[in-house]
Amino acid sequence: MSTSPSKFSKIVAATAVACCVAGSGAAAGPMPDTENGRYTLSPVADGVIRLDTRTGTVSTCNNSGIGWACYAVPDERAALDAEIGRLQADNEKLKTELAAREPTVSGKTDEALPKSDSLKSDPKAADSERKIEIPLPSDQDMDRVVSFLERAWRRLVEMANRMQKDVSGKI
Repeated sequence: MSTSPSKFSKIVAATAVACCVAGSGAAAGPMPDTENGRYTLSPVADGVIRLDTRTGTVSTCNNSGIGWACYAVPDERAALDAEIGRLQADNEKLKTELAAREPTVSGKTDEALPKSDSLKSDPKAADSERKIEIPLPSDQDMDRVVSFLERAWRRLVEMANRMQKDVSGKI
C-alpha cells in the first residue's frame, strides 16, 4: 500500500495528538478538582485549560511531575480596555487644550482685499516680459512646404497604384 507524504504526516499527527490526550488523563495522575462546578476544564495536548466561571479567568494547567500547576493566560481584553481608557483620557486632555487656545479665524472675513498687487510693480514692464513673439513663415518657406507635400502626395498615389497592380496580378 502506498501512502503520500501528506497523508502519512496527517496520520502521524493524529496519532501523536491521540497519545498525548490519552496519556495526559491516565498517566499524569488525577485531574485538578473543579470546586463544585466553579471551573470548566478542557483537555489539550500538554494538559488542561481551566476557565473560572465566576471571574472569567483562563489558565493553562499541566502536571510537571511534582504536581499540577496552573498559570493564568494573559487577558488581552484587559490590556485593550486599559489602552482605550488611556486614549480617551488623552483625547479629553487635547480637547481642553484646544478649547483654551485663542479662537482662530475661519471662513469669510469682512475686510476687503487690497486693490494693489504687490507682485506687480509696473504693469507695462510685466506685460512686455510676458509677450512671446513668433515670426510668421515667409512666402519662400510656404512654397517649400507646399512642394514637399505635393511630392509626398504623388509618391503615396504611385505606391497605391503599384499595390493595386500587385493585387490584381498584372505585374
